[in-house]
Amino acid sequence: MKVLVATQKPFAPVAVEGIREIVEKAGYEFALLEKYPGEAELAAAAADADALIVRSDKVTAAVLEAAPKLRIVVRAGAGYDNLDLAACSARGVVAMNTPGQNSNAVAELAIAMMIFMARGQFTPSTGSEISGKTLGVQAFGNVGRLVARKAEALGMKVLATDPFLTPGQIREGGAEPVESVEELYARSNFVSVHIPATPQTVGSIGRELIGRMPKNAVLVNTARKEVIDEAGLAEVLEQRPDLKYVTDVAPDGYEALREKFGLRIFATPKKMGAQTAEANINAGLAAARQIVAFFRDGDEKYRLNR
Repeated sequence: MKVLVATQKPFAPVAVEGIREIVEKAGYEFALLEKYPGEAELAAAAADADALIVRSDKVTAAVLEAAPKLRIVVRAGAGYDNLDLAACSARGVVAMNTPGQNSNAVAELAIAMMIFMARGQFTPSTGSEISGKTLGVQAFGNVGRLVARKAEALGMKVLATDPFLTPGQIREGGAEPVESVEELYARSNFVSVHIPATPQTVGSIGRELIGRMPKNAVLVNTARKEVIDEAGLAEVLEQRPDLKYVTDVAPDGYEALREKFGLRIFATPKKMGAQTAEANINAGLAAARQIVAFFRDGDEKYRLNR
C-alpha cells in the first residue's frame, strides 16, 4: 500500500515525520509531494497511490481518473469542498475529513478577530470591550461550541442556531438556542459564522441578514468565502456605516473594499484558521491514523460520500 501526502501548502516538518512514522509502522509505503505547481503534478504523483492525504488541495475528477489504485482520500481538516465527492463515489474512492482537529485553532482566531475589530484594528482610537456583548454562533459544531465556551469565559452572552441540532443539544453546548437565523442576526452584537459551503448555504449571508444586526455589530467569518453574498455585503456596508466585517477568507475585490470602508473591514492575508503548529500536526496525524484504520479494520467513521 502506498500513502501519498500531497500538499501545495506543506505540513510542518514534525507533522510530516509523524505521518511517515504512522504509515511505515503499519507496513505501508510513504510518499511526499510538496509545493507542486498544479493538477498535472498531483495526478502524476497519485498514479500508483492507494491512499491520499491532502490539505486544501483540489482532488478533482481528473486527479481521480489518473489514480486507478486509489481507495481513500483524506482531507486533513474539517472543510472538504476541495474534494469532488461525486467523482470519488463514481470511482469507488472513500472520502474523509478529520473533524475537530483544527477546531481550537479556528475558535481562537474567531475570538481574536472579535477583539481586533472591537478595538479598531489596534489603531490609536477608543474601542470597545466584548464582555457584556451578545455573540451569535451560526452552526454549533466543533468550532462553534469552542467559540461559545471561550466567549462565555470572556463575559459574553451566547446565542446559537443549527438546523441539525435540537434546542436541548444547543443548551447542552452552552448557548441559548434561537428559533431562526434571522433572530440570531437581529439579537447579536457579533455573529461568528461556521457553516459549510453547500448548495443551500452559498451566498446565503447577504444584505438582508447582515442588515438585521444591531448598531455597531461585527460579522466574523472563519468559514468559507462562498457563503457570503459579497455584493450584498458591500451594499449593506454602504448603507450601514456602523457595521463591520472581518474574515479569514478575503472577498473578491478586497483591496477596493478596504479602500472604501477602511477599518470597517479586514481580511487575513491567507486563510489562517488552521495555521497553528498544534492544528497542523493534529490534522495530519489524524488523517494518517484514519487511513491505517480503514485498510486494517475497514473503519469508515468519517466517510463523507456514499
